[in-house]
Amino acid sequence: MKSTSRRTRVLAAGATALSLVAAVAGCSRAESSDPAPAAGASTDKGPAAELRLGYFPNVTHASALIGLEKGLFAKELGGTKLVPTKFNDGPTEVSAFLGGSLDAGFIGSGPAINAFAKSNGEAVRLVAGGTSGGAQLVTTADITKPEDLVGKTVVTPALGNTQDVSLKKWLSEKGLKDKVQVTNRENAQTLDAFKKGEVQAAWLPEPWSSRLVLDAGAKVLLDEKDLWKDGKFPTTVLLVRTQFLRDHPKTVEALLRGLLASNDYAKANEADAKTAVNKQLEALTGKGLAAAVIDRSFTSISLNPDPLASTFPQLAKDAVTAGVADKETALAGFVDLSALNAVLKAAGKPEADAAGLDKK
Repeated sequence: MKSTSRRTRVLAAGATALSLVAAVAGCSRAESSDPAPAAGASTDKGPAAELRLGYFPNVTHASALIGLEKGLFAKELGGTKLVPTKFNDGPTEVSAFLGGSLDAGFIGSGPAINAFAKSNGEAVRLVAGGTSGGAQLVTTADITKPEDLVGKTVVTPALGNTQDVSLKKWLSEKGLKDKVQVTNRENAQTLDAFKKGEVQAAWLPEPWSSRLVLDAGAKVLLDEKDLWKDGKFPTTVLLVRTQFLRDHPKTVEALLRGLLASNDYAKANEADAKTAVNKQLEALTGKGLAAAVIDRSFTSISLNPDPLASTFPQLAKDAVTAGVADKETALAGFVDLSALNAVLKAAGKPEADAAGLDKK
């Protein structure tokens, strides 16, 4: 009887154990059969604790400067802490994006493409525009045609930045690529060098092209808008780190509402918008702009949340023509305008076109 009882207990325990194994196995199969999140799908974690925002002390970043000065970004972001970070050139900001120390940033179109290319299409997404126009090739008075640049020194803000690509592509098309010396300097240094006669030409964003014209006697040889259909090309766009966009889509929407608010403010209050930009420039650089400089700068820019996505395939080709890139960047998946178009629709404004670059 004891033996039979013992066998009964052993069999019962074994059955229980087998039941538990089956149950666990069943749970495992059920869990493994659940669909995994699709690549690129939102992993919405709610509002971000902070948003690290990059921008330049340039008039071509007027949307950012106005939004910061008037508190328009902070107002929309609510409990998310805004951490503004100043950059002087696009390549440095690209490094910050790729290093994970920046969540969003206003940046030139050339470096924006470069950030996407360097990360194999993973690190960043183009979510909005900032500024169209606002870049000119200015020269000494004796240079009246492209051929007059032969043997001269032409300056751009940084190797591989938006104006650097534009200049080198233009020189290549004119057959002057190997006949003109191109160097890179910080914008303030270029102004001083031009005054001293050390350089004879520069392809610069606003307000620096205006400063060379009004403060150093330069003349405009070419306005970049003359090279584009309807004079529209993206000088400044807004990038967001891909993972941040996936984790905090509502925070990105809040940032974009701030962008629209900045643009609307500039349109309705132009004089005060110029003052706001100047206050930011003074705080960032230690010196504001003369009224004539900021007035001239504003005449050549257009604040536009549409990133003009259809121009980016050409911009990618231009980088190759300029010798800045070895091969043309494939831009599939580069653009994500879902947050922007949600904000535009809510504001009763026309939606922007991704030009097919939102598809992988």
